[in-house]
Amino acid sequence: YTLEGGEWKIAHHHSSMMPEAQLAASSGAPAPIPDAEVRSLFSLWNNALATLDPDEVAKRYSKAPCLLPTVSDVPRTDYDSIKAYFVDFLKKKPQGVILESYVTSGPGWCMDDGIYEFTMGATGDKVKARYSFVYTLEGGEWKIAHHHSSMMPEAQLAASAELPLP
Repeated sequence: YTLEGGEWKIAHHHSSMMPEAQLAASSGAPAPIPDAEVRSLFSLWNNALATLDPDEVAKRYSKAPCLLPTVSDVPRTDYDSIKAYFVDFLKKKPQGVILESYVTSGPGWCMDDGIYEFTMGATGDKVKARYSFVYTLEGGEWKIAHHHSSMMPEAQLAASAELPLP
């Protein structure tokens, strides 16, 4: 500021973009994915479930995946073991709906975690579970690098409360 004729005037003004966008663009790193797009990635996996083809589901996972499924004690860390898990699970004809979603993302990765509910088309049963999906960008396509699903603790506590005491 300078004082001119009894009034303060701006002597120098600088305006520029925030550096984060420029740095990301110049580094070659992909821009973070919008939250709505992260949430839409679930539908790609859910649509693969609807095919009832375990190969289609397994293709949604990355080259170095980790699936910690709801109804198996075995971590699945490669294509063949993920496909094998879905051979049995798909017999239930599952279709999921996200009830709560919390998204975090950065360049080349994103995470969606929350609560989902599956309707098993084979029986009509509904199963609510907690989930987390971590996606990575592989060859221009979002793939599931980590997927964890676990039953809601309330359901487990209710089931254990019904057990007879020794």
